[in-house]
Amino acid sequence: MRYLVFVPLSVFMLVVFGGIVCCQRPAVVNIGAIFTFNSVIGRAAKVAIEAAVSDVNADPMILNGTELKLFMRDVKCNVFMGSIEAFQLIEKEVVAIIGPQSSSIAHMISEVANGLKVPLVSFAATDPTLSALQFPYFIRSTQSDSQQMAAMADLIDFYGWKEVIAIYVDDDYGRNGISALSNMLEKNMAKVSYKLPLPVQFNQHDITVLLNNSKPLGPRVYVVHVSPDPGLRIFTTAQKLQMMTNNYVWLATDWLSATLESFSKMNQTSLRILQGVVGLRQHTPDSIPKKAFLSRWSGMQQKGLVSAGLNTYGLYAYDTVWAVARSIDKFINEHNITFSASHELPDSKATRVQLEQLKVFDGGTFLLRKLLQTNFTGLSGQVQFNQDRNIVSRGYDVINIDKMEIHRVGYWFDGSGFSVLPPETLKGKNVSHSQLDWKLQNITWPGGKTETPRGWVIADNARPLRIGVPRRASFVGFVTEEHDSHKVQGYCIDIFLEALKLVPYDVPYKFELFGDGLSNPSYDGLVKMVANDVFDAAVGDIAIVTNRTKIVDFSQPYISTGLVIVAPINNHKASAWVFLKPFTVEMWCVTAASFVMIAVVIWILEHRVNDDFRGPPRRQIATMFLFSFSTLFKTNQEATVSSLGRFVMVVWLFLLMVITSSYTASLSSILTVQQLSTSVKGIESLITNDWPIGYQVGSFAYSYLSDSLRIQKSRLISLGSPEDYERALRQGPRNGGVAAIVDELPYVQLFLSNQTDFGIIGQPFTRSGWGFAFQRDSPLAVGMSTAILKLSENGMLQKLHEKWFCKEGCPEERRQHSEPHQLRLISFWGLYLLCGTITFTAFLVFLLRMVCQYVRYKQQQMHPHSPSSSSSFSTRYSKAVFNFFDFIDEKEEAIKKMFTQCDYPQVHGSSGR
Repeated sequence: MRYLVFVPLSVFMLVVFGGIVCCQRPAVVNIGAIFTFNSVIGRAAKVAIEAAVSDVNADPMILNGTELKLFMRDVKCNVFMGSIEAFQLIEKEVVAIIGPQSSSIAHMISEVANGLKVPLVSFAATDPTLSALQFPYFIRSTQSDSQQMAAMADLIDFYGWKEVIAIYVDDDYGRNGISALSNMLEKNMAKVSYKLPLPVQFNQHDITVLLNNSKPLGPRVYVVHVSPDPGLRIFTTAQKLQMMTNNYVWLATDWLSATLESFSKMNQTSLRILQGVVGLRQHTPDSIPKKAFLSRWSGMQQKGLVSAGLNTYGLYAYDTVWAVARSIDKFINEHNITFSASHELPDSKATRVQLEQLKVFDGGTFLLRKLLQTNFTGLSGQVQFNQDRNIVSRGYDVINIDKMEIHRVGYWFDGSGFSVLPPETLKGKNVSHSQLDWKLQNITWPGGKTETPRGWVIADNARPLRIGVPRRASFVGFVTEEHDSHKVQGYCIDIFLEALKLVPYDVPYKFELFGDGLSNPSYDGLVKMVANDVFDAAVGDIAIVTNRTKIVDFSQPYISTGLVIVAPINNHKASAWVFLKPFTVEMWCVTAASFVMIAVVIWILEHRVNDDFRGPPRRQIATMFLFSFSTLFKTNQEATVSSLGRFVMVVWLFLLMVITSSYTASLSSILTVQQLSTSVKGIESLITNDWPIGYQVGSFAYSYLSDSLRIQKSRLISLGSPEDYERALRQGPRNGGVAAIVDELPYVQLFLSNQTDFGIIGQPFTRSGWGFAFQRDSPLAVGMSTAILKLSENGMLQKLHEKWFCKEGCPEERRQHSEPHQLRLISFWGLYLLCGTITFTAFLVFLLRMVCQYVRYKQQQMHPHSPSSSSSFSTRYSKAVFNFFDFIDEKEEAIKKMFTQCDYPQVHGSSGR
């Protein structure tokens, strides 16, 4: 019985004891760190790593009593030393290595880490070619340069520069970083025009030679991607060479911000040298732990424990230690830390190398998995790794040095571009990621100017762009050559020059004429010369068609066009109200007002002396207007008696004679034009019939009609000028002319601006536009397209159109505001003015006569036996004028009765009946 009880108890104790042994936490866990102690990054990283190890060991929540032991090795920026130190660290049975900071060393020891399965977590190796596929045990706890170069490319595109010069250190870090920048710029239709490498251990002489060699080059936008340099030697040399002026743009990657942050006290002289420089800085969100650590760092500086400032890489190094510690804590909860000899290593006796001391970390794969699952908030922000084993991007700050201070002018975040708000504030918000919404604060550039530099000058050895221009023989308003000065001008040239002003860099060019000037050149041939590198570009009335876009790049169209049909047309449709068309609305209104005016004036002049204009009010009104309108037909029965009335009628009848004859002529012309018609109804009727068709010499209309529409080439008649157009259309197809002309809309509009007997049949049956042709992948094509859009938005395109083609009013406006053959008021205003002046004068004479008769009548009533008054005539006349209106007021009732009964008293001396 005892035996039976003892066996299960023993088994139970064995299982428990075995589990305790299996999961027993070690007293010490070794980790290594490889970097260069005496460097900008290393000085901050060393203190940060030591502080992190101390904090981890002091925190009972991490490792639960297990001590984290750190072994650090100084590689002195040497790849060979880095390899040796890596082997020595692995001999210490470290479970993870923090570092290195150098991308070149990382390439080397990553192979060692792969072989011995020791995770390598780097806080400063930013080379984008350190890929997870090639180096599965390499983890990057800082942002890759692929992200930084995307931000730099967007910054270059944001300000519109298309070519840059890259200065970089000639190692894996420099070469691969600039290669990533070049790839990103290509997506934005820009490029790294010149790559200027520096030796790894470059000196002042190397920099001077390099910068002097870059002076003759055209681009003035420099991207500097080197290792952190406390002496800022590149910018110091650039200032001595007069290259920190407003003609230059200096952009720096995050090495500059790391250098400036490492200064324990900001060097004012250094900041003065950096005036106008724009750089990137890895973004780290503000937080309470970060502020506390910065305060702690300041305290260590005051005590003399730290000689350098804390830069971003120091924060990454601190978080890297915590990420490794958290992963080790999770690992040792599930696995034991064991090492074993590698069967893949060669025999040490054969190689005479002590490789037997190198052991493979058995739990390396599991620890790597725990590291990749890391997710916590550190001093630098959220610590989490993506599928490429890089830390999740936090974005970049854009900094600008101005007035010896570092200003943060905005932020860049992958996917959302530039913003003046930090990336963490945009999370969860519906924010537009369009480039149109990108914003940065004002930047001060070298030289102290806030205006964005053009970033380009004419290079000393640069060849100006050869721009082919068609030498037209007709329609010279589009492109023409001045015979006196041999300069090129025209509508298309003006648009090109205005657009060139908006391109954010200088473009040297020279125009070269194409064609003999006797006939219009072949535009297909001009475009082919651009594709064959005879010309760098072509400017003119060049239509954007499919076969041309296959060999060159076109700018944005600056005018919409398409093929249309021109033929003799019927401009007017039959209408029941055609009799109103001879006069404009203003003419009808003024004529009607004239009839009313004549009716009123004649009634006033004839009412007192002519019985035909007397009677009841209704009869007088009817007589008044019937008399006026009947003068149009000379059927009025009432005769004018007074001399003033007859004088007014003479002028009025003369006016009517001119108006009626003009109306008759205009109406006849309109009715005659309405009988004209054309048998051309559209492009289908031209295809199905055998009529000859005209086209402009050199236009793509010929190839379109013959190749696309399959019209016989014998039917196509070449025409060279607007005069040829008019002659061929008037002759018609039976007299050696053409039935219609097919040409592009702008030419047709210019032709019809002086023609009223021809018009456009139907709508354009092709859709295209005119643009400027450039060689394939030319960055100028994109720059000119943007400039043309700006010209359209600010109204300059319309102004140029009016300058060249609306000197006498645009054809569309003239057709819109008036009909052909209409008579307008401007043609008769003199005659109307003469008639109105004479009529008004007669009315004034009549009023004066009434005043005089009234004065004599009053005098006779006051002095019936006195033949005349002793006062002078002027005195009597003045009193009469002042008393006339008093008489009207006193005799208001009598006057009303007088006008109503039409029974006026006979005034002495009047000529009434």
